[in-house]
Amino acid sequence: MKKSTLKAALAALALPAFAHSAAFAQEAPRPAPRIVVTGQGEAAIAPDMAVLTLGVMRQADTARAALDAANAAMAEVTAAMKAEGVADRDLQTSNFSISPVYAYPTSDQQGQPPKITGYEVNNTLTVRLREIAKVGTVLDKAVTLGVNQGGGISFTNDDPSAALTEARIKAIKNATAKAKTLAEAAGVGLGKVIEISEQSYMPQAVPYAMKVRDAAAASVPVEAGENAYRVDVNVTFELGQ
Repeated sequence: MKKSTLKAALAALALPAFAHSAAFAQEAPRPAPRIVVTGQGEAAIAPDMAVLTLGVMRQADTARAALDAANAAMAEVTAAMKAEGVADRDLQTSNFSISPVYAYPTSDQQGQPPKITGYEVNNTLTVRLREIAKVGTVLDKAVTLGVNQGGGISFTNDDPSAALTEARIKAIKNATAKAKTLAEAAGVGLGKVIEISEQSYMPQAVPYAMKVRDAAAASVPVEAGENAYRVDVNVTFELGQ
């Protein structure tokens, strides 16, 4: 068979496949117009649990002496927590470190290396307190017993699922209302939901300062307030013509 005849035959065989491919490309449906909106919802409830961080820091000439001092102070703090009714499962060591304390050369001692002058031990205890009314008393007692590092308080809820559900419902309603307003302003209809994603925001810890208090002073004043649980949703809707 001549080369020209072979080329013509191959072209004839390829033509139906190309025509089918072109027809399929023309028939493929275009994605429907869509709109993405963000909705927010919030629900507030009273906290039923407080989480405290109580830190002990001790310094001494040797690591052994610093460790012994920190251990003694933390043992008293832990015993006091248990005396207040805090269960073992609600007490957890969240940080522990031993580090040297350095004296750095002054301006007239350039070129000399820092010298170790002692050692520092830090021990931090996380306490879940399920009786919020005791928070002020517990903080005051902890400082009296040797807690001397700043920490934090977070008032939380053992089971915030009901509040989060309420916040999600509000967020979806908010997103739907926004989408309807935008669609009406554009003169188009609002179709079905294509996609939903969410992000939840929990209450944050509030820092507090550890200060030496008079033994006769009243307990630390603490207000629990309310916990606001927030949910943001991104919702994608189809748009009608």
